[in-house]
Amino acid sequence: MQAKDLKTPYFMINEEKLIANLEKAKQLKEISGVKLVLALKCFSTWGVFDLIKPYLDGTTSSGPYEVKLGHETFGGETHAYSVGYSEDDVKEVADICDKMIFNSQSQLAAYRHLVEEKASIGLRLNPGVSYAGQDLANPARQYSRLGVQYDHIKPEVFESLDGVMFHMNCENKDVDAFIRLLEAISNQFGEYLDKLDWVSLGGGVFFTWPGYDIEKLGAALKAFSQKHKVQLYLEPGEAIITKTTDLVVTVVDIVENEKKTAIVDSATEAHRLDTLIYNEPASIEQASDSGEHEYVIGSCSCLAGDQFCVANFEQPLKIGQRLNIMDSAGYTMVKLNWFNGLKMPSIYCQRATGNIELLNEFAYEDFKRSLSQWSVS
Repeated sequence: MQAKDLKTPYFMINEEKLIANLEKAKQLKEISGVKLVLALKCFSTWGVFDLIKPYLDGTTSSGPYEVKLGHETFGGETHAYSVGYSEDDVKEVADICDKMIFNSQSQLAAYRHLVEEKASIGLRLNPGVSYAGQDLANPARQYSRLGVQYDHIKPEVFESLDGVMFHMNCENKDVDAFIRLLEAISNQFGEYLDKLDWVSLGGGVFFTWPGYDIEKLGAALKAFSQKHKVQLYLEPGEAIITKTTDLVVTVVDIVENEKKTAIVDSATEAHRLDTLIYNEPASIEQASDSGEHEYVIGSCSCLAGDQFCVANFEQPLKIGQRLNIMDSAGYTMVKLNWFNGLKMPSIYCQRATGNIELLNEFAYEDFKRSLSQWSVS
């Protein structure tokens, strides 16, 4: 199987690039003693968990199906968290998770009896400080529902808690900014942290970004862990799979209305949703900043503003030409949908040997089944 023979659209995960990120994760663990659990909300493509499992300690979730997936396909530690559990949710996962983290003191009080003696119990705290580029992704935004604010804490809760979780970063590439957040947490919550066994610092710490000072991060994490005598966890998602995967598409038409638009056989609305949600343009491998030929890379959906980016090329684009939309692993495959009845991308992995392995493909029957299973007579 060769890439040129594959039908677009498809995701191609590169094993060598994934391993390079995982080696950085291994380095961080060795320096700091921190444990790393993969954030399945970002990346759940379990067909490559064989590559990730030797490096990480388990998985963390945001809903009951992710808990089940982590338990069944990854193993190690399985952390269960949800912004809002139902009683059925808790019962469904209590026997298969190692840690159950509640978002509020009211949920903790309502359901902890279902989890006691089965899993370690934690509570999410909101430190009121964060590092996030957009308010939409800021856990400490005004009126945030995510975690318990300091002035709302009932101190007696900590007499029967095993750990807490903070999540206050989104694509934080600044190690000094993260260390300042650590210091703020230590100063504000230290009296409570000293009573615990473990603390999760959530995800969004981009320690695999080129040039990131992993040794400095590791030293800060180790010092925090020793100061409060807790086992630290990070919940990386994007950091593990960044720059590992392309979404490969084909130009199916070129139209012009003051600007030229190359329409491709994919859509942000259906296949790369965060591009649309956060208005963050994608990057095209074949593009060139010095190119004289500018194109809007537009989707084939009916949404008027659905486009991947504006890019320049050295040569005019042609119908039938393939383009690689880079860095397309995080928050893509977990958010695929059937908008417009578009063909869903297949998922492949290019192994270090050069072999291409099919992980999943989708057909019309999958689309049909997602909408109704039984006919009404």
